Amino acid sequence: MTEDLKAQLHSDLREAREALIWKLEGLSDYEVRRPMVRSGTNLLGLLKHMTGLEVGYFGDTFGRPFGERLSWFTDDAEPNSDMWATAEEGREWMVDLYRRAQAHADAVISELPLDTLGKVPWWGPDNQVSLLRILSYMSAETSRHAGHADILRELIDGSVGWRRDDASMPSDDEEWWEQYRRRLEQVAREAGGRAG
Repeated sequence: MTEDLKAQLHSDLREAREALIWKLEGLSDYEVRRPMVRSGTNLLGLLKHMTGLEVGYFGDTFGRPFGERLSWFTDDAEPNSDMWATAEEGREWMVDLYRRAQAHADAVISELPLDTLGKVPWWGPDNQVSLLRILSYMSAETSRHAGHADILRELIDGSVGWRRDDASMPSDDEEWWEQYRRRLEQVAREAGGRAG
C-alpha cells in the first residue's frame, strides 16, 4: 500500500510538471515572460518558482543539497525574483534547470521511504515533516501552478487543455465556445441582478 501510494503521488507530480513545461511550447520569448495579470504572473516565472520549490522541499528539507546555486534564493536576492526570469535566463536554460531539479527530487523520492522525516527551514523551528507530506504538498503546489499556467496560456493565444494528447475539453469548435461563453455571461448578469 505504501509503495502504491508513493508511486501514485509521484506520478501525479510528474504529470503536473509536464503540464507546466508544455504550456511554454510554441510561444515566443516575450510571450513566456509576459505578465498577464496584475501580480505579474507569467509562464516562465512559474517554471522558475517551481524549480526553487523542487530544490527546497525535496533537497533542503531532507538534507540533500541540490549542488547548484539558485541566485534567486540568496539573502541579497531581489524580492519576488523567483517569479520572473531575467532576459539572460533563457527558456531552454530554465527548462533544463527545472528538469535537473526534478531529477534531484526524483532521486530523493525514490531513495527515501515515505515516513522519512525532514525539516522545512522556512516553516520555522521545531517542525518535522515526512516525505509523504512533502510529496503530497508538492503534487498539490505543482498542480496549482499548472492551473495558473492554463489560464495564462489561454489569455496569450487561446490554447487550452491539460495534456498534449488530451485537452479534456468538450469541443474544439470556435462557434460552440462563443455560444457557451455568451450563455455564461447571460447567466452571470441574471444572477448579478438578483438581490442576495
